[in-house]
Amino acid sequence: MKVLCGIGGTDDSLRALERSVDRAAVADDDLTIAVLDNPDSTRTPDDLVERAAAAVESAGIDAEVRRVDGDPGSRLIEIAEDEGFDEIVLGGGQTSPMGKITIGSIAEFVLLNAKTSVTLVR
Repeated sequence: MKVLCGIGGTDDSLRALERSVDRAAVADDDLTIAVLDNPDSTRTPDDLVERAAAAVESAGIDAEVRRVDGDPGSRLIEIAEDEGFDEIVLGGGQTSPMGKITIGSIAEFVLLNAKTSVTLVR
């Protein structure tokens, strides 16, 4: 399966990275990791590129890590559609004190607009 994992530096996105890398190692997925600008994160895109590259190397898989500029949600959808990805994997979905799931703006945009299957990792 051709998988696009979008990470923006939130804890949820780092869990999505781990899940995607682990799955690619077992299922032999064709994995691309897109590092996005996320104003809600304190981690820099350069730090995320390094972290993603280290995760790929540690798992012993061949995956592309790329820096993606522009509006994160729109760019993920554009890349997925233009390059024929089967799935987009994103972090998202915090549980509120009332027990409801709240989704970040990037994840919400992708869920509402992508024609490609989307997996949210929480």
